[in-house]
Amino acid sequence: MGTNEKVIVAVSARALFDFEEENLVFREADPAAYRELQERKLDLPAQPGAAFPLVRKLLAFNGEGGNDVEVAILSRNDPVTGLRVFGSARHHGLAISRAIFTSGAAPHRYLRPLGASLFLSVNALDVRAAMAGGFPAARVYPASAGTRLRNNGELRIAFDGDSVLFSDEAERIFRLMQLEQFIDHEVRNARIPLPPGPLKPFLDALCGLRSGRRSTVTVRTALVTARSAPAHERAIRTLMAWGVTVDEAMFLGGRPKAPFLAEFEPDIFFDDHVRNCESASRHVTTGHVPYGINNELEVALQ
Repeated sequence: MGTNEKVIVAVSARALFDFEEENLVFREADPAAYRELQERKLDLPAQPGAAFPLVRKLLAFNGEGGNDVEVAILSRNDPVTGLRVFGSARHHGLAISRAIFTSGAAPHRYLRPLGASLFLSVNALDVRAAMAGGFPAARVYPASAGTRLRNNGELRIAFDGDSVLFSDEAERIFRLMQLEQFIDHEVRNARIPLPPGPLKPFLDALCGLRSGRRSTVTVRTALVTARSAPAHERAIRTLMAWGVTVDEAMFLGGRPKAPFLAEFEPDIFFDDHVRNCESASRHVTTGHVPYGINNELEVALQ
């Protein structure tokens, strides 16, 4: 991403606002009860949802006269419920003017004309469809513990490595080999960059925001991976080859990631393992990236 390119994040209404009570009455075959409940609450602003702090900080990049970031709402809600969504955004001071409400139709087909850099949704099927279309996307855990604004003035994003920033090439090798053989493979290939993963374009976008320097908001990124030395070298050299940087790198050697994420306090953490996401979501806003061999196995088991 060049420094003049705009970062466009598409977010579902349920990821941005807390619609969990309303969702309890939702029935896909007959959404009438859900719509009626939302209509009764049209003048009641919704509370912040899991992605709210992230969105607020992203929009703050425009505060110094810049126009670097746009957040668009891309939602399965109907247009009437959209009135409450826009009203809630206005109530909370979110400068969001673009939205698409599809009344239950698949929304991912609008990502291309939006020019979205990232799509965040609670709907797993919508996220998978976006990924299949080549768009960086993640399923946000609506019950994430990260709905309060922390580290005001600093946008913090944490990424898993393999199958998130990087392709699942190494993950597939790990599945086929013993740990010692995997490490030997990574050491032998340390100077060969890994192919990019689905969220590499979003890391590029964050680096572009950082280099723009038109905002008082700063960006801090972290790589949080189960890799350990000496397999760490290939990950670092891959980032070097891409010309991108992360501020912190945690090579945890299989230790649980959640306690480290609780200390880093990211506005969102991206991982491809459901197990890691469920654990992390108890501490921070978490996005599951349904990509790679781990998710192929999950789909096969369903």
